[in-house]
Amino acid sequence: MVQRLSELRVKGFLSLQDVTLPLGPVNVLVGPNGAGKTNVLRVFDFLADVVRSDLRPALDRRGGFDRLVFRGGADVERGISISLTGMWSGAVDKKSDKYELLLWGKSLNRLENFSLGSPWGARRKITLNIGAVASQESETERWIIGHELLPGQEKVKINPSSSGLSVLPRLSEEFGSREVAALADFLATFRVFDVDVSRATLPSRVLDSGHATIDADASNLAGFLMTLRDTDEDAWGRFQADAVEALPQLEALDFEHPSGAAHTVVVTLRERGLRDSTPLLDASYGTIRLLGLLAMLYDPNPPALTCVEEIDHGLHPQALELLVERIREASERTQFIIATHSPALADRLRPEELVVCERGEDGSSLIPAIPTARVEEIVRASEGLPLGELWFSGALGGDL
Repeated sequence: MVQRLSELRVKGFLSLQDVTLPLGPVNVLVGPNGAGKTNVLRVFDFLADVVRSDLRPALDRRGGFDRLVFRGGADVERGISISLTGMWSGAVDKKSDKYELLLWGKSLNRLENFSLGSPWGARRKITLNIGAVASQESETERWIIGHELLPGQEKVKINPSSSGLSVLPRLSEEFGSREVAALADFLATFRVFDVDVSRATLPSRVLDSGHATIDADASNLAGFLMTLRDTDEDAWGRFQADAVEALPQLEALDFEHPSGAAHTVVVTLRERGLRDSTPLLDASYGTIRLLGLLAMLYDPNPPALTCVEEIDHGLHPQALELLVERIREASERTQFIIATHSPALADRLRPEELVVCERGEDGSSLIPAIPTARVEEIVRASEGLPLGELWFSGALGGDL
């Protein structure tokens, strides 16, 4: 089963004051700076961090509850609500799973759930398509999980500043522990991918072939690519062909071991007209970034969800056609949420892949600012003009 999200609902998180975003295999966010594109990606980064390190540390790393809660508009209830709907528990009845996280500030006067000294409280709810529901009782520090919360529920103590996902899997399988564990694993894999050009050029360790995956900053690019070459000849051939197509001066990729042993490796480029190979360290910013993005798209062990900020940054427009094709192919293995300012990239999208983002007068994000059905109507009325051209002209809103 391919794990998928079908909807994200957010209230009160940064500029996402009230957003309901349907999600398909490929979702490309377009809009001006400050419209909230990055904040959508931050939601998923936050949820993954909650699972990996727990709720309080995830909040602390982001400056606390007050730094995350929406500050625009009228001063009303200071709460954050994040809800995911999708398929991750493995049941075959095609019903949706759901995960909800609610945080609120002390101004709500709901102090019975606060841990001592905490400026926020929290409630979590998990609905699984096996018919089980997990939720936190309002008056105690306990979680309950059971079938529609009928008699026979199990109880387990949970620290009120914990996400609970690390403890709930200890319950019996009858009450959904396997499915809750699947949710925790699902959320923990969410990745915001951003090539760190300086780190991607450094020597990296050769990877274990059974678990090779590209790091979120591409800092293990050399080790990942060498493992891909050694373990999947077909994928390596297609990767090299794509790199050569997008980088006309490139003939092939090679590897060197700078320490003289096979423990670390660096990438070198064989380029037309040059007698010697070029170390990746001396390549252009766009070349390094493109290789990192292609590595992400050829990752044999991708996360359930991949987010990419400004995917077109530093790339020549001629590379975008290839990139969009490979994103669609890779979306069979990982779901994508991508942010861009590039009309050239938007030109290559389908209406159902485009998410127009705007910002309201009260500072809140409007996402999507225009529904897919309306985008399709505008495309038909324009007699098939490319989406980027329609967006750039203002026909789709979401100013550049």
